[in-house]
Amino acid sequence: MGIINVTPDSFYDGGKTTHKDSILQQTEKMLTEGATFLDVGGYSSRPNAIDISEEEEISRVVPAIKSILDEFPETLISIDTFRSQVAKKAVETGACMVNDISGGTLDEAMFTTVAKMHVPYILMHMRGTPQTMTQQTGYNDVTIEVIRFFSEQIAKARKAGINDIVIDPGFGFAKTKEQCFELLQKLTLLKQLDVPILAGLSRKSMIYKTLNISAKEALNGTTVLNTLALQKETSILRVHDVKEAMECIKLTEMLTPYL
Repeated sequence: MGIINVTPDSFYDGGKTTHKDSILQQTEKMLTEGATFLDVGGYSSRPNAIDISEEEEISRVVPAIKSILDEFPETLISIDTFRSQVAKKAVETGACMVNDISGGTLDEAMFTTVAKMHVPYILMHMRGTPQTMTQQTGYNDVTIEVIRFFSEQIAKARKAGINDIVIDPGFGFAKTKEQCFELLQKLTLLKQLDVPILAGLSRKSMIYKTLNISAKEALNGTTVLNTLALQKETSILRVHDVKEAMECIKLTEMLTPYL
């Protein structure tokens, strides 16, 4: 899953793909390098991000999705939003999946909206909002509490009528770097939920803060953690760098006959 952030303030690539030409250039690059999906987002979810209106978010993502599908009509697009009306507008424009960082906790209409649209739903774990999540990292056992959250939210989503669910443990969202590494180490425990797992590790602070580098220098660390996630049965990698992620996938798949 290649990341297309149509935002001016995302933590790594903010401002790089906010105009049609740059969006299409990045789309072509990611598709050529092997991306299965593109995840289009118009609301920065980095810690302490600026809260924008629903209308502003829609004005960013809908033209981006339309431009991508006009130029590359076979593209599978996921809409990265926690707002049901943004999700609805995006799917009406041509998106085929909803990626919700709040796992249905920030908009009570999200589950019923997704169910009515009959599209797959990515359910991520987070506490609070991007503006408050760094103050909500207190867990007795982060893995157990994440699994409990998923159990409850998956049940609610199923009851609402959502059939296809993917879970994302939310690395960097309301979690310290130590908690992120603990969750990565125990990632296979999430398989008991019997849904595919998405890992969003790309250039995250758990990498660059550990290595004392910047997000721009965190590609090598991303590759290492993506490889570990694949070995722990992750189904989808959400990344800024598709070529390197595809190399991880191809090399890791070579190990499968020997497991």
